[in-house]
Amino acid sequence: MLHVLYLVHDISDPAVRRRVIMLKAGGARLTLAGFRRTKLPLSDIEGVTPIDLGYTRDGRFAQRLGAVAKAAAGIAASLKGEPVPDVILARNLEMLALAKRARCAFGTSAPVVYECLDIHRLVLRDDMVGRALRGAERRLGRDVRLLLTSSPAFVRHYFQKFGQIDAPIELLENKLLELGPKGPVAPTLAGPLAAQPWRIGWFGALRCRKSLELLQTFTESADGAFEVVLRGRPALTEFDDFLGVVDAARHLSFGGTYRNPEDMAAIYGGVHFSWAIDFFEEGLNSTWLLPNRLYEGCRFGTVPIAMAGTETATFLQRQGIGIVLEEASVAALDKALGTMTPERYRALRDQVTACEPSTWSCNSSDCRVLVAKLVKVAGLADGEIAAVAA
Repeated sequence: MLHVLYLVHDISDPAVRRRVIMLKAGGARLTLAGFRRTKLPLSDIEGVTPIDLGYTRDGRFAQRLGAVAKAAAGIAASLKGEPVPDVILARNLEMLALAKRARCAFGTSAPVVYECLDIHRLVLRDDMVGRALRGAERRLGRDVRLLLTSSPAFVRHYFQKFGQIDAPIELLENKLLELGPKGPVAPTLAGPLAAQPWRIGWFGALRCRKSLELLQTFTESADGAFEVVLRGRPALTEFDDFLGVVDAARHLSFGGTYRNPEDMAAIYGGVHFSWAIDFFEEGLNSTWLLPNRLYEGCRFGTVPIAMAGTETATFLQRQGIGIVLEEASVAALDKALGTMTPERYRALRDQVTACEPSTWSCNSSDCRVLVAKLVKVAGLADGEIAAVAA
C-alpha cells in the first residue's frame, strides 16, 4: 500500500481534510504533518493524527517564513518514528521547502509531488521579492516529479509563463467529493418559486472586501428583493469589521462554518444563486482560479454568477450556463438579476442540472485514479499499482 507523507500549510483548512479523505479512499496510507491557523493543535483529521509543526497567521508572510525555518530545523525530530514514505506530497510553496528536509530526515529519495492550488500575489510581484520567491520555487521544484494544480489558467499564466516547474502537470479540479451514491440535486427555494426574496449564497473562503461591499449595496438598492447568505471562514484580516458589517446590513446574514461535503446539500438547498466571484487578488489568482463554490453550487442546482474576463466565466460559457457580469457594479447586477422571473430562473437552473454530474463532483473511482498516479510517480511495482487501482 502506498504511503504518503502529506505536508500542508494549514491542517485546519477544510480543503486539506477533503484531500485526506480522497487519499484514504484511494487506498493510500498517510502521515500528515503541517502548520495550523488554530490556536490549539488538532488531534484528528479523518482518523489521521497530524504532526503539528506550529502556529502560523493568515496574511502574515514574515511570520510564516519564520515558522518554516523553525520547522525545517526540527523536522527530523518531528518525523522521528514515522514510517519512511513512498512519496511526499507538498501543498503550497512553504511545504515544498520542507519536503527536501523531510527526505534527508528519512534518508530516502522518495519523489516529491507539488500541490499548488493558488498562486500567491507575492510570487507575482515584479520586484526583488517576487523574483526571489519564483527563483526559490524553481530551485525547490527541480526534484518535483508531478505538479497538481486546479485551473488551466494557473498553468498558462504562471507555471508556463515563468518556467517554474519542469514536471508533468495534472489538473485536479476543486470538485465536490461524493464517495457514496449520488443523491438527487437538492431542492432549492426555486421549488414553487413562491418564496421571495431571491437568495444569493456566498460560501467558502470569505476574503473579498469588494464582493461584500458590492453585495451589500446591491441588496440595499433592491429593497428586499434579494438577500445574501454567507457561510464559511471569513478572513478577518481582510475586512475592517466583517461581523459588524454583516450584522448591520438588512439583507446579509452569516451562518458560520460548515462541513464539506456533509453540509453542501443543505446550504446550497437554501439559495437560488451562488456567488462565484472573488476580487481578492483581482487580475491575478482571483482571475485565474476555478473556485470550490463553482462546483459545489452547480452540483446542487444553484445558478452561478461569475465575472467577465475570468477563468470561471470562460468555464461557464463553455458549459452554456450561469450569469456573467460585464462589470463589478450595482448596475451590472441589476441588469443581470433585477428583472428575474420564476420562468427565467427555472430555465437557468435547468441548464445547470442538465450538465453531466461528473463535471461537478468526483467519486471513489477518481480517488483511486489519483492514488494510482502517485503510485506511478513513486515507481512501485506493477502489482502494487494494480492493488491500489483495483
